[in-house]
Amino acid sequence: MMNSGTKASAAYKKLIPLLALALIGSIPSMAQVRLGVLGGLHSSKVLEKNNIPGWDTAIKKFQTTRSGFQLGLILEVPLGHKGFFFQPAITYTSKGKKYTKNNDSATSYLEDTIYTRQNLNINYIDIPLNFTYKFYFSANHKNSFFLSAGPQISFFYSGKTTNETLKHTATKYTNESTPVTVGKGVNTYKTMDLGVDGRAGFELGNIMLSAYFSQGLTSFYNASYEGTFHHQLAGVSLGIWLTSTGVPVPPKKKIAKDSDNDGTPDDLDYCPLMAGPAKSRGCPIPDSDRDGIDDEHDSCRNIPGLARYNGCPIPDTDHDGVNDEEDKCPDQPGLARYNGCPIPDRDGDSVNDEEDKCPDTPGTVENQGCPLIKKEVREKINFIARNILFTSASDHLTDSSFLALDALAALMKDHPEWHLTIEGHTDNSGNARANKLLSQKRAIAVRNYLVKKGIPENHLTASGLGQEQPIGDNNTAAGKAANRRVELKLSQENQ
Repeated sequence: MMNSGTKASAAYKKLIPLLALALIGSIPSMAQVRLGVLGGLHSSKVLEKNNIPGWDTAIKKFQTTRSGFQLGLILEVPLGHKGFFFQPAITYTSKGKKYTKNNDSATSYLEDTIYTRQNLNINYIDIPLNFTYKFYFSANHKNSFFLSAGPQISFFYSGKTTNETLKHTATKYTNESTPVTVGKGVNTYKTMDLGVDGRAGFELGNIMLSAYFSQGLTSFYNASYEGTFHHQLAGVSLGIWLTSTGVPVPPKKKIAKDSDNDGTPDDLDYCPLMAGPAKSRGCPIPDSDRDGIDDEHDSCRNIPGLARYNGCPIPDTDHDGVNDEEDKCPDQPGLARYNGCPIPDRDGDSVNDEEDKCPDTPGTVENQGCPLIKKEVREKINFIARNILFTSASDHLTDSSFLALDALAALMKDHPEWHLTIEGHTDNSGNARANKLLSQKRAIAVRNYLVKKGIPENHLTASGLGQEQPIGDNNTAAGKAANRRVELKLSQENQ
């Protein structure tokens, strides 16, 4: 079912052609009235005020203007003979705003959102009722500088919101478009908006060149929170008068002065001392961004750029802050320290190298990129440790220990990511200091044996703990035997 706002919008759309026909139909009855077409480009934004905490830092600073246009008819009615005119118009005008946010690396991973862009595209039928004054600078009154201002009524015509996002978990951008709702409820747009309109520019014969500005005075949106919303736009326009006022054109001078010899007479030349083409009224073609590329050939007139990009800056296709000429992965968002590429994952285990504690050995996410050491492997290491024996009161390995140590060396060669801590322990017999020294020597003897078998020394740590960590009762023979031991503790690379 269509709500009241939608019905009103439909009624306005039917009314618009009637208003345009009435505007055109009034011309024959008024000889001094002129009809013209008017169009322009502008930037529009929404001025929002509210009391939401953190609004200015969290949302407002990411809102920017969006480009738009207006196109319609304009009427001119003279008011006496003093240069005053009434200039009503009816135009189709696009308005709205843009919200763009690029998250840094930490925030994008936390929120799973790399890039967000939201556009509000809303179109109105504007009816400015302007009063104009002209400052003539030619005898035939066809060339002038004019100022124009007045109230404006705007009727909602159509609108939509678009949302574009790029997530870490997605392989491409998502783009959604939703029509806006018109009415009197929450989160709806009003069918009518009141405001003011102003223009300033030049009239050259049947051509009007002007800058324009409009500001909404009423809040056009019914938000779910307290706040006001006003449209504001500024731009430039071109108008062409389609009918003449019937004022006789005085004869042209036989010799027209052209100081800069550019083919445009001084009385028509906006830059009489600077040569320029006739299409720009005798002025040089401007270069708004001063990048050496004139506006006619500059695709980004207000942003300095390079000739090879038609006056635009070097593009950044993946929006990662690294331009395409320096980006080694131009279609894939990355980081500047990796030349625009994502953080690498050398071992291909889905854990990037900056978070992978075993970057050259495939592992699991749960174990921070290192492979899990299975229970049976740890049990095998413990069995080997129980078979490492020394001659009494010395650090000399018994012959029976070599078989176990050879098996340990073979295991470590198969797993270059392993690091091994060798701990020597004693019972409490004798002097504690001597016991600690003996346990250290025994741990070193095991380490030296493994080094001779080809295990890198920086993967081995020897530690003598003496009688400090008993696992049995030193008051019994069995407890003392249990305490005289070597323990082998495995860890992963870089852990």
